[in-house]
Amino acid sequence: MPNSQKEIQRLEEKAKKIRRLIVKMLAKAGSGHPGGSLSSADLICCLYFSVMQHKPKERSWPERDRFHMSKGHCCPLWYAVLAESGYFPEGELWTLRNLGSTLQGHPDWRTPGVEVASGSLGQGLSVSIGMSLAGRLDKLSYRVYCLLGDGEIQEGQVWEAAMAAAHYGCDNLCAILDHNGYQIDGKVKDIMNVEPLVEKWQSFGWQTISIDGHNTAEILTAFDQAKTVKGKPTIIIAKTIKGKGVSFMENVVDFHGRAPSEEEAKQALKELT
Repeated sequence: MPNSQKEIQRLEEKAKKIRRLIVKMLAKAGSGHPGGSLSSADLICCLYFSVMQHKPKERSWPERDRFHMSKGHCCPLWYAVLAESGYFPEGELWTLRNLGSTLQGHPDWRTPGVEVASGSLGQGLSVSIGMSLAGRLDKLSYRVYCLLGDGEIQEGQVWEAAMAAAHYGCDNLCAILDHNGYQIDGKVKDIMNVEPLVEKWQSFGWQTISIDGHNTAEILTAFDQAKTVKGKPTIIIAKTIKGKGVSFMENVVDFHGRAPSEEEAKQALKELT
């Protein structure tokens, strides 16, 4: 069974490994964004290692499911998952943010497994709608997944895209909201409150599913449910913890965009064993 205890344990171990890779990458690079990368790890591990249909050795497979990381600053997570999936060797992770590397500080189309560059917040859902509608026009059955940040949805373009996706009945589109409650300047509710999230997305015509974004069983069930929705897009609102898995990073806004020092990385890796 796909959601068996054995499968859940496998995915939890994957997420722990991915978190270790994130810490190592950022410490070596000396810059980057650990908080949101760590908070989203369980969600993206479930996607790539259980839910999505994709072929790392056949990256142009027309039927592949598409993933777009709208909050592109959290690409250390994506790069780690892509390497673990087999899109490129793990050794390339240590070139993060180096001049000339294919692993830049925001996703770049040159990176194997990346469909479209991202980084300017608020644009990713629009890009994902384009992928969704292209699949319909081409009569292909792939699904599109888009990861959003809760600070990001303060951007007006997100809500224009939300209206468009519902208007065009993009039922092959599933957005995932990493609802960790923090953005670079502090708590989301203090900068610009985005609540009530469920009611807002429902009023825009979306199917909404609320989960614990660190509960693997809930994550898998939510993705299964999203596949059954017809005539409207789905958003999974995942309650998460910024910096999840590293005690001194959890819910600490400083680690939104500060890489761990060598000593901090050692401590983090001890906690992630």
